Amino acid sequence: MTEFIAPVVQESTPSIIADKLRQAIASGELEPGAQVGEAGLARRFGVSRGPLREGMQRLTQEGLLISVRNRGVFVNRITDEDVRDTYLAREAIERAAARKILQGDPTAAGDALLTVVEEMAAATGPAEINEVDVRFHELLLELAGSPRLTRMHQTFIVETRMCVDALTDSYPTPGDRVAEHRALAVAIQSGDVELTDKLVIAHMEEAVDRLVSHLPVG
Repeated sequence: MTEFIAPVVQESTPSIIADKLRQAIASGELEPGAQVGEAGLARRFGVSRGPLREGMQRLTQEGLLISVRNRGVFVNRITDEDVRDTYLAREAIERAAARKILQGDPTAAGDALLTVVEEMAAATGPAEINEVDVRFHELLLELAGSPRLTRMHQTFIVETRMCVDALTDSYPTPGDRVAEHRALAVAIQSGDVELTDKLVIAHMEEAVDRLVSHLPVG
């Protein structure tokens, strides 16, 4: 019989490497299309190539890295189809999260989201705005109180960050971006189910249109 209560094994080196590579891709330290050289990364991580390759293989399976025969390993570029699929999944998850929030205490949830919106309005640069943007949507999932929805959202958080970064220059002014998030927070705060759902859909569709039509994605 398997014993589940047993000494805890520390996180493996390949797992740590995979997590750090995800963070590097999400932050833009490793840009889309950049070649990922084993020798250089092994030196920077201070590890041998064995665990590094295993960590990189995990990201290849996740679609964040791509191996090109006779050329090497590269950070995957976001294609138009990737954008549409990412936002299709986000739309489904965030609509469900918003519905659950509205079944509880929408006023408190709206207040919390508006606090993040004010942080976005006060942000001083694109990188800070992008970070607050992601935090707004992570908070939306947290406020829903559904561990499963949160886990689903986290499975493509790196792709979400890459898309959010790509959106930076597509807004005429940062204020337009703030206004979109404020409208959604206010709809939730007011408990308006129909308007909230409409705004979540519009927010996702607008992002897809901006990314696919106005930016050099793919």
